[in-house]
Amino acid sequence: MTLQAHELCCVRGERQLFVGLSFTLAAGQALRVRGANGSGKTSLLRTLAGLAQAESGEVRWQGARIASCRDVYRSQMIYLGHAAAVKDELLAWENLVYSARLQGSSLTRADAEQSLKALGLGRAAQLPARALSQGQRKRLALARLHGVEGEGAPLWILDEPFNALDQDAVAALCATLDRHFARGGMLVYTTHQDLPLHPAQALELNLDRAPGSAASRTDAAAIVPSAAAPLAAITAPAVVATSAAITASAAGIAPAAVAPSASAAPSASPKAPPC
Repeated sequence: MTLQAHELCCVRGERQLFVGLSFTLAAGQALRVRGANGSGKTSLLRTLAGLAQAESGEVRWQGARIASCRDVYRSQMIYLGHAAAVKDELLAWENLVYSARLQGSSLTRADAEQSLKALGLGRAAQLPARALSQGQRKRLALARLHGVEGEGAPLWILDEPFNALDQDAVAALCATLDRHFARGGMLVYTTHQDLPLHPAQALELNLDRAPGSAASRTDAAAIVPSAAAPLAAITAPAVVATSAAITASAAGIAPAAVAPSASAAPSASPKAPPC
């Protein structure tokens, strides 16, 4: 089970955010995307989720272009953006049932209420979403990660999931993410907080140093194992860092001192198999 970005180029307006961005994410791994405001973090996550179109390059799920298997991909992926995607006119528990139905899953009211209780929203289950505070709305959206909907989606793409959460909610979300990793789930996320997550391997992508960004001409690797994981190899500039299951490369630049990884994304763009 893999998520691949191959030679992605992102342009917003007249500004190129990054170019030639490639990586492979495998089961149990987490990729934290970092960078200054405006560096392209949300644009990258929306591109990976199939909600935005890259200028060039492609995203692949299980080796197939997501454009060719859109329905399958969306049924196996959960994307949560900055704004809490909830329906104001529905009760809190009804939001979860409705969301699961859109995902192709069946969720009972009892299971929905249990998911809300896990994030401290048990008493708010009967309230309409419009009556919830900002923090409660955020927790309502995150409750999708519990139960059948979360368990049925091996890939989670979360944009600032810890924003507007209190200490107890942060701890509960960390526990949910660790359970996701334990069953082989993958995570791509952004956050400004350093949190105790325990994936099989934690990796970081710094878009301030990504191929095509202004800083990439002189800075170190864009994608590297995080401080908690051993660093396999680094070259500079426009670096390639490899580990057991992830590679990152700048377009047109061969890794000078890095042995090829078994899971490295090919430099050429082979024909992707159908879903």
